[in-house]
Amino acid sequence: MWWKLLIYVAMSAMIVASFVTPAPQRQIGEASRIFYYHIPQAWVCVIAFALSMIFSIRFLRRRQIVEDDRAVVAASLGFIYCFLATVTGATFAKVTWGSFWNWDPRETSIFVLLLIYAAYFALRNAIDEPEKRAALSAVYSIFAFLTVPFLIFVVPRIMPSLHPADSVVDQNLRFTMGLTVGTIFGVSLALYTALFWWMFSLALRVKRIERAHLEREF
Repeated sequence: MWWKLLIYVAMSAMIVASFVTPAPQRQIGEASRIFYYHIPQAWVCVIAFALSMIFSIRFLRRRQIVEDDRAVVAASLGFIYCFLATVTGATFAKVTWGSFWNWDPRETSIFVLLLIYAAYFALRNAIDEPEKRAALSAVYSIFAFLTVPFLIFVVPRIMPSLHPADSVVDQNLRFTMGLTVGTIFGVSLALYTALFWWMFSLALRVKRIERAHLEREF
């Protein structure tokens, strides 16, 4: 219980610090404060989709339905964080580039990623038989994750983009953040990751209760 209270207090402190300290990027100004939220959301999205792939592989090897539950819960949270990263990115785009959507390479690649994982949930809903649904979803999840590094890390770096390319590291892979910005960013990154694990354990517990309830009915 103590660590949940710690997350709450630390998250509150991080939010306050993100608004009372000078903006991370002087040229962009106040809009650059979204950097403390947008990048951790994208980070957790990648972690969640990677976990979904790992649990999918474990399901195919062990054929334990609990691995399928873990895979779909991780993919669900990854989709939510991916959507939040898209919304915060669009908000940043409106302030800095004048439009919520510009079909910038980063915007396009994250939109494609949302479509890929939306198809994952559509596939699951289209199959009634649990074992077949879990097996096909596991295979799809593995192939879906293969696109994540390409869409998140490769495409935005090989195509001309409006998106700031040096928000974390410069072209020589050196950190561009000062001590204050780096501390707030690091704390935000850790807190978003911890929040994901908390949500993952809660959602998985709900999934187990639902499955136990269904098994009692039949």
